[in-house]
Amino acid sequence: MQKTMRWASLIGLAMISSAAFAQDLTGIWKQIDDKTGSPKALIEIKKDSNSTFSGKIIKVTPRPGYTPKEKCINCPPPYKDQPILGLEVFKGLKHESENIYEDGKILDPLSGKIYNLKGKLTSNGKRLHLRGYIGISAIGRTQTWIRQE
Repeated sequence: MQKTMRWASLIGLAMISSAAFAQDLTGIWKQIDDKTGSPKALIEIKKDSNSTFSGKIIKVTPRPGYTPKEKCINCPPPYKDQPILGLEVFKGLKHESENIYEDGKILDPLSGKIYNLKGKLTSNGKRLHLRGYIGISAIGRTQTWIRQE
């Protein structure tokens, strides 16, 4: 009986720790362009003191035939004329339920527009599907970001 209880406790602990890992967005993510399928940047996601998540650009990925902007020219204040490298591109993303995140805001540094943001983390924690939208999420775009090990 004691062996069964210990075994059940170990299984329960493993399930809790894997669920906690799957819900953690912190780390480095490769941003994949939803139009071209090419990597655009590396984004560092951190958990803020208010338990929401934010992400900043830590590396811009060069692509053939594209010269990346150095500053956020068309962006609204406080982002206007800020360097792209180190720019906080999203904030306020809240964990709502298992692997579901909502209520964030994301900045498109190329257009200068700010969108509502929601996301879904895959069950293995390796891909993050982020959807930027205005109004209803049916009208928007989804990018897949890949966790970097």
